[in-house]
Amino acid sequence: MGNRPDELRALLDSVAKQDGQPVEVVVVGNGSPVPDVPEGVRTIELPENLGIPGGRNVGTEAFGPSGRDVDIVLFLDDDGLLAQHDTAELCRAAFAADPRLGIISFRIADPDTGETQRRHVPRLRAADPMRSSRVTTFLGGANAVRTRVFAEVGGLPDAFFYAHEETDLAWRALDAGWMIDYRSDMVLYHPTTAPSRHAVYHRMVARNRVWLARRNLPAPLVPVYLGVWLLLTLARRPSRPALRAWFGGFREGWATPCGPRRPMKWRTVWRLTRLGRPPVI
Repeated sequence: MGNRPDELRALLDSVAKQDGQPVEVVVVGNGSPVPDVPEGVRTIELPENLGIPGGRNVGTEAFGPSGRDVDIVLFLDDDGLLAQHDTAELCRAAFAADPRLGIISFRIADPDTGETQRRHVPRLRAADPMRSSRVTTFLGGANAVRTRVFAEVGGLPDAFFYAHEETDLAWRALDAGWMIDYRSDMVLYHPTTAPSRHAVYHRMVARNRVWLARRNLPAPLVPVYLGVWLLLTLARRPSRPALRAWFGGFREGWATPCGPRRPMKWRTVWRLTRLGRPPVI
């Protein structure tokens, strides 16, 4: 968004220090000018804010259709920082060792405390962030994707703008036979924050949750999945304005187009269940 030039420069410096072959970098200004960047870093300035998935898709296409000119695309938040110099090499090794590995989710840690928020461990059993495992989704601002995944299942859903776009891609990738890993040894430093800091959080989370179900789940699971999330939302006892925004987004999710519907196979439902997160939770 162009409002964190110092953090962006630190991130780019941490990418430049990666071991092995240099990492090609593209910085996308999502409806804003791009601050000064080091020589060799490509920039794209979009005339309007396309949202998180839209901006990331533009960055991917900078490496050819579906990113085909490269094997792997890393997505890194501009206020993040690669904690170690071997992250790129670890990514290369992981993808080379497992031909069915499609996506890697990095561990996000606070730069001052080293702690990883529970919400940043993309599985239900999140108590131990130091345990790597197969997972069913990934973190949008700290991940690596094999570009063959984009070529096969498409990119992130532009219309989502913010929230749940990663799970939409993850479910499509898993349905196509790809796997997703959470790797605790690949670390992005990022300040501890609350997702509700965004003004549109409650509305977008609810709307996109409905879209996610409508687009991807077998019909019998749609009401189950959304019913569970309705109960979980009420159990968390949000404020009255937050709840009003949530229900507004929930209604919007049913009343507006969600894009093409491609329900996952029942064997994918079983795979998600075996991985510890059946698609009703």
